[in-house]
Amino acid sequence: MPPRPSSATSPSAPGVVSWVSRALGAFRWAFMPLGLLALVAVGVHAAADTLDDRLLSWVDRADAAFDGWVGQYDLTAPMVEWVSLELRTRIARVLALTWELAADLVLALPALGYREASAARPAEAWRAAMEGPKEQPSWRALWLRCVRRPTPMRWLRPLATAAVVVAGACAVARLLQGTVYLSWRELMGDRVADWGARGLALGALVGVLSTLGWRAVLRNLQHADTACAQETGRRAFTRGLLGCVVVVPLAVAAALEASPLWSFFR
Repeated sequence: MPPRPSSATSPSAPGVVSWVSRALGAFRWAFMPLGLLALVAVGVHAAADTLDDRLLSWVDRADAAFDGWVGQYDLTAPMVEWVSLELRTRIARVLALTWELAADLVLALPALGYREASAARPAEAWRAAMEGPKEQPSWRALWLRCVRRPTPMRWLRPLATAAVVVAGACAVARLLQGTVYLSWRELMGDRVADWGARGLALGALVGVLSTLGWRAVLRNLQHADTACAQETGRRAFTRGLLGCVVVVPLAVAAALEASPLWSFFR
């Protein structure tokens, strides 16, 4: 019988999987922050899409008020024709884009600072003893600071991030559901394609939220806590107030109109 190849020359399947896992894990420092950034950006975009019509209606009302004011006088009456429907639509789109980019700046950029703490090496135990324990605030510690030292930034930024990431996860799940349904319908029929698409969409929704969603909320909570801890008194209360004003309406829109969670069950 021919000799069997040694295990050293033919690595087993679990060994290959473990090696690939370690190789991909080496890039976790890069794709985790980028994944959080992408999820928040998708959620903000989904929320901004629901506000396009409202922004256009506000622009129409402002134009109607302007036309009513300048139309009272013969000298300024020709100014009524300055703002056409096409121009009003462009103004509404520019406002929506500006609002979306501002919300990305407030909620998505802190995600790039996400870092995962690595376990301490035994050889460096002396360094930890000399430097003292480094504070790594947990959910409980951050929650206690929110309760004991509440500020708008500590409360509104994480809540807005939670609403936005749910909207982003729903957008990803809807895209997967539509793609799977359209590709399976002719092959398996409407019923099987519908249930299969719903199941995969729910799996994607849970997977995105369990891997990226809670980390995005935690990162914004840490960022808000660090920013407020640098200030004292009234300045801590007003820190980040402008950013909260920008993101709260989008968060409300994301929660009410851009997160159709029940649509995956109907």
